[in-house]
Amino acid sequence: MDKLIPKRMFFTKGVGCHRDKLQSFELALRSAGVEKCNLVSVSSIFPPEARIIPQQQGVAELKAGQITFVVMARESTNEPNRLVSAAIGLAQPKNKKQYGYISEHHAYGETQKKSADYAEDLAAQMLASTMGIELDPDMAWDERKKVYKVDQKNVFVSRSIAQSAKGHKDGLWTTVIAIAVFLLND
Repeated sequence: MDKLIPKRMFFTKGVGCHRDKLQSFELALRSAGVEKCNLVSVSSIFPPEARIIPQQQGVAELKAGQITFVVMARESTNEPNRLVSAAIGLAQPKNKKQYGYISEHHAYGETQKKSADYAEDLAAQMLASTMGIELDPDMAWDERKKVYKVDQKNVFVSRSIAQSAKGHKDGLWTTVIAIAVFLLND
């Protein structure tokens, strides 16, 4: 059964524009470097002892037709100049033998930074709750981040990746994606 527990993961993102919504998604996948895979969406647990590798290294290992497990955030629009964003957040315990959380967030009208911060905060809140750490939801994200980094002696780390874009000026479909890609091999 350990064969289905991912050993490594990488983050990627992309954007695509086309008159057809599906083709804009395909172009976003190409932009992210994962268009040749059969993507299977999974929920959001970062496996114990998994490692994060660089995007370029991970993409280079993918093979055409490969079944690839991902956590994906995706948003599309065909409204000119409408801002869309997609983000993935990760909260990973310092103790590598514990599991972490990955969150996905998709939004209209949010900047890339705002979406990235939101996704990272969401993952941090999920992990913190399993560790018995109280993160005040009314406190700003930057302040909550200080709580688990300083007050909790940095018991976990967090990060995020996001992609945003304005809808194409001529009303073409614009799709943004952010993806955490799991690799099953060492």
